[in-house]
Amino acid sequence: MLSRRKFLASTALTSATIAATSARSYSNILGANGKVNIAHIGIGNRGEQIINDFDKTGLVNVVALCDVDMGAPHTQKIMNKFPKAKRFQDFRQLLDKAGKEFDAVTVATPDFSHFPIVMACMQAGKHVYVEKPMSRTFLEAELMMQMARKNPHLVTQVGNQGHSEGNYFQFKTWFEAGVIKDVTAVTAHMNMGRRWHKLDPKMKTWPAPQPVPSTLDWDTWHTTAMPKPYNDLYHNGEWRCWFDYGMGALGDWGAHLIDTVHEFLDLGLPYEINPLYLEDHNDFFFPMSSTLLFKFGARKGMPPVDITWYDGLKNLPPLPKGFGGAVGAADVPATNQGQVQTTLSPGKIIYTKDLIFKGGSHGSTLSIIPEEVAKEMAPKLPEVPKSPSNHFANFILAIQGKEKTRSPFEINGVLSQVFSLGVLAQKLNTPLYFDAVTKTITNNKFANAYLTGAPPRKEWEQYYKV
Repeated sequence: MLSRRKFLASTALTSATIAATSARSYSNILGANGKVNIAHIGIGNRGEQIINDFDKTGLVNVVALCDVDMGAPHTQKIMNKFPKAKRFQDFRQLLDKAGKEFDAVTVATPDFSHFPIVMACMQAGKHVYVEKPMSRTFLEAELMMQMARKNPHLVTQVGNQGHSEGNYFQFKTWFEAGVIKDVTAVTAHMNMGRRWHKLDPKMKTWPAPQPVPSTLDWDTWHTTAMPKPYNDLYHNGEWRCWFDYGMGALGDWGAHLIDTVHEFLDLGLPYEINPLYLEDHNDFFFPMSSTLLFKFGARKGMPPVDITWYDGLKNLPPLPKGFGGAVGAADVPATNQGQVQTTLSPGKIIYTKDLIFKGGSHGSTLSIIPEEVAKEMAPKLPEVPKSPSNHFANFILAIQGKEKTRSPFEINGVLSQVFSLGVLAQKLNTPLYFDAVTKTITNNKFANAYLTGAPPRKEWEQYYKV
């Protein structure tokens, strides 16, 4: 493994570069039937869902499928649906052996493996759709944004699908019309029963080794991370709860709750991140409940904004007078983990100097509260345009030069960095002060070192160069 000093010296933060892949002509992007040729990396569970969503657009040809667990029950459905697609267990072999046959990829793998797969695909000249969160560490997001800027001909999209639905267009319209203005505070909350794990917070060691399933390439599953002995508590969605592999509830749901607030209010990076409450804090996995305060400074004539994040079944936020019932439950998609009912659906509350807005998750639109204020404002509200395409079609249409993606790396990458700072505060259980100019944590050298994450395994170094 590289030392951290050598690792930092080799990354793009020290200005090392590689030659950009030349742009392909539009005629080469299209398959024989006018559709975009695509390969899917990560084809089970959430991967299965987005593959089906892309298929529904009628805009793609599925050329290849790739998953470290080809042959497992959760990957069989997609393999059976596209029997003519070439199959690979290692994304590097996919690119080497079939790279000339497709122009775009989707990546629906565990959070920690997004980075090397995306970088490899972009180095190979592929357009990339990657599930959220975009990356796991601050450095990874920084390098992915740099790669996108150096390769403007490559289309990128992060999978927070609500960014192409009602909330996106409503927030944009209301903000531009001055309905949403002078925002001072935001509450974002995720209190559903979809908690991903039931581990013992008192654990002192990693789970005991188990036999590796015969269909699974466990070494490749780890990509850049140092391998641990297999245990099913790391696999099939369980990875999300571990600090080493996932981003917890914040990384998973933050992109569905504060994405429009972050983009249209031009929040950038916070100057302070404070863990106000962490239930069952431990060194291995995310707390069972968390309350995090993110403080953003004034910018472009807009006042400072505090975002308070609440997660956990019983860690409910304070609700303003006139809040009414929960909103947006119908807009929360079911997953392979099922849809669990809750007394308060995931959502957000936006406080301005004059108005209060409440909204749900994903594409759920905002409403003004209390009801009497909403009725008074109704005649003053501008008409909101409808979305011309969903998130999946938007990606393909952008490849075809007909649209621009709504959640490209340049936009979503900074939001991903916000999440990585929040996760650091959760992991270390301490307030962090951040300098957005130097991109350093100023009050904690140990935390600042975590911005880069652990150095990669030797055979994975090349993905950290832009």
